Amino acid sequence: MQALHVRNVPEHIVAALKRRAEAHHRSLQGELLALLEEAALRAPPAEPPSPLRLVLSAEPVAGTWSREELYDDDGR
Repeated sequence: MQALHVRNVPEHIVAALKRRAEAHHRSLQGELLALLEEAALRAPPAEPPSPLRLVLSAEPVAGTWSREELYDDDGR
């Protein structure tokens, strides 16, 4: 398992992280690992998503595609 070392962390941040760890019944290391896991889950994917394919239908359109049909709000 890899190790991380963070330097020059302000004391007020360390104190807040310790309070957070205590509130979650974890050690400071456990709390930091949980925060890192949460951040990693929100990271962008390693590969970009595959592009969307547009498929057109040959079926005739039944409506006029007017604003009223699309939004059903009588132009409001």
